[in-house]
Order: sequence, then C-alpha cells, then structure tokens
Amino acid sequence: MKNDRIILGIDPGTNIMGYGLIHIKDNRFELLNFGVIKLSKYSNQALKLKKIFERTLSLIEEYHPDEIAIESPFYGKNIQSMHKLGRAQGVAMAAGLYRDVPIFEYSPKKVKQSITGKGSASKEQVAAILFTLLNIREKPRFLDETDALALALCHYFQKGTGENTKKASGWGQFIRENPQRVRGA
Repeated sequence: MKNDRIILGIDPGTNIMGYGLIHIKDNRFELLNFGVIKLSKYSNQALKLKKIFERTLSLIEEYHPDEIAIESPFYGKNIQSMHKLGRAQGVAMAAGLYRDVPIFEYSPKKVKQSITGKGSASKEQVAAILFTLLNIREKPRFLDETDALALALCHYFQKGTGENTKKASGWGQFIRENPQRVRGA
C-alpha cells in the first residue's frame, strides 16, 4: 500500500448518498471533503442511479482517489429497500471500476468497530469520534456524510488487507469472486 494516497468513502443510498475523502500522507490522515447528494427529489429510480454514477464519477475525476471504500450490503427485513440499496451500491462501484479505481467493501459493523472499537456503536458515536480524528469544525447535517468518512478511515486502518475486506479490480474479477451476486447465477 503506498504511503501517499486518497481514499473515497461512499455510503450508498437511494435517498441520500454520503461521500467522504481523506488524504493519507506519511501515515497521517487529513480531511479533504465530505458531503451528500440528495436523491429524494427524483421520483424515477433510474434517474437516481444515473445521478449516483455521475456524482461518483465527478468525485473520482476531481480528487483522483487511489481506492474506494464502500459499505457492503447488509440484510434487512424490507426486500425492496435492500434491492434499491444494492443497485445504488452497484452503480457507485461501476463508476469506480470504470475509472480503474480499486473497490473495497466493509460491513457496517466492521466500520463501527474500526472507528470506535465497538461494532454495535451508534452512528452518532462514530460521528463524534470522527469530529476529533479528522478535526471537523462544522457539524455535518447528515450522518451519511460521517458514515462515508468512517468508511474511508476504516479502510485506512485496515490497509485494505483486512480479513473481511473484498477488493475488486475489474468486472471479471468481481464476477469470479461474487457469482452469487450476478443475476441468473
């Protein structure tokens, strides 16, 4: 892993997608940018996915991240919500893969554990620690922003080689390693 790199964290969502960028240099990290894209104003699901792809691509083109850390899908009771979230994640991943940026996935529990030391920590607890670690001066309006920063920082802490980390460097590799996630498989 190189010592000077930029990590883009993405908290996928179809109403709000959080993103956060950190710069790693000489084993120190600094906040570059964070924010959200609000998608609730779009009623068409396909248009939301297009906006996710475009914004992710614009972040890649502006900041040239070396890696992307994204939240891996988790199981919930509402199958429709899971389906939409999976699409949002896939589109963000597609933007990264389109620009040959390696993708790393982390479970919400792994991220919380990495940042707070406790896998069952609340989003607010994660955010509070990030304020200190990243010297955030202005309180974010959405926890999706701090969730995305937590993903980027988790990846830094894990160095992308953690046991629960998945890396995809291209569609072929991703499909070979995840046949269950391909339609018709």
